[in-house]
Amino acid sequence: AEIISRYKIGGLMFLQGGPIRQAKLTNYFQSISKVPLMIALDAEFGLSMRLDSTFRFPWQMTLGAISDTNLIFQMGAEIARQCKMIGVNINFAPVVDVNSNPKNPIINNRSFGEDPSRVAQLSLAYMKGLQENNILACAKHFPGHGDTSNDSHKTLPEIKSNLKRLNEVELYPFKKLIDDNIVSSIMAAHILYPSLDKKYPSSISKKIVKNLLK
Repeated sequence: AEIISRYKIGGLMFLQGGPIRQAKLTNYFQSISKVPLMIALDAEFGLSMRLDSTFRFPWQMTLGAISDTNLIFQMGAEIARQCKMIGVNINFAPVVDVNSNPKNPIINNRSFGEDPSRVAQLSLAYMKGLQENNILACAKHFPGHGDTSNDSHKTLPEIKSNLKRLNEVELYPFKKLIDDNIVSSIMAAHILYPSLDKKYPSSISKKIVKNLLK
């Protein structure tokens, strides 16, 4: 509350709690902010990813086995409905990383699979389900987190793929979503890609964020 009043921040992200507690807090924070706050949540498989007492949808890897992409669109629409019920505006989903490394400790079953084209197709359906129901989506983790064997929350993974491989695999789903003019936001990964930037990780790399992504 002090940060909202003093620094006029633009948004908040919730990481744990329950739906009723979050709704009450959101209403309070909105009431003391002069500008409407953007409220964000990691709800990749629904509110249950962060909140108790809420419905849990399947992991994205499970969804990758579904042939009817309309079901994933419908899931996105339902997650959007539930987000709106508790005042969430942004869902940090879907994960569009290609699961190319089976030893990946942090992406793994959060990915739609190992086929870049299929990952792009299902990510598009999920994203449309969210955004056609007025919840902003976020493609993550640019330029790709699927080929790591370490957790970027705890260390700095390094992906040594060459540019050809990055373009054909990691970057493919991001490019597809951008080309379809659907993606509203993209989250940068905290990973070192020597083929793109030998000095800085992607999260703070001008070469990757400004020159490549933008």
